[in-house]
Amino acid sequence: MDMSLAIFYVFAAVLVFAAFRVITAKNPVHAVLYLVLSFFNSAVLWMLMKAEFLAVSLIVIYVGAVMVLFLFVVMMLDINFEALRKSFWKFLPVAGTVAVIMLAEMVLILTHRYAKIDNVVEPSFNTASAEVLGKLIYTQYFLPFQLSAVLLLVGMVAAIALTLRKRKNTKYINPGEQIRIKREDRVRMVKMKSEPKFVADDASVAEDKPAA
Repeated sequence: MDMSLAIFYVFAAVLVFAAFRVITAKNPVHAVLYLVLSFFNSAVLWMLMKAEFLAVSLIVIYVGAVMVLFLFVVMMLDINFEALRKSFWKFLPVAGTVAVIMLAEMVLILTHRYAKIDNVVEPSFNTASAEVLGKLIYTQYFLPFQLSAVLLLVGMVAAIALTLRKRKNTKYINPGEQIRIKREDRVRMVKMKSEPKFVADDASVAEDKPAA
């Protein structure tokens, strides 16, 4: 067994363990930290496949931005996770059935005769992987790339719609009402009588001055 294969087995085992702990950890903060660990191990596996750009992107984008945001949101929101776990065993049969179907599909795909690749083209060290990836995305895989962008846009719109829906004890604001607002609805001019300015006479001023 060579060194690269040994490194692959070690980090793959840690990745499987971290992914399992993401869905089984009781503390949501621990689940997020296990997810960060799984991303680090996935980046190492990308490095073994000589995809340096994907490995660095996984660390910078997901670990450095997305997961930090998840961690802050989980720590700042006061969510009753005990109430969420009450229905865990209720939906366990459905979740188990879906997991078994997905596992069977993955096994069938990997064991299919068309999944075996005989001629594997090794990436060239003279060309950066980012340059090769950019050329493939905007030429051969341009349509799937645009479709993935549309899916991300739909997910963002759905997240905003779920956040702005009317719920109990939430400060809901209708954007349409904010756009139709007028100046008269927010600002009211009030006329008040001017008060006469008080002018002290010289005698009172002299009495108030302390004696030298």
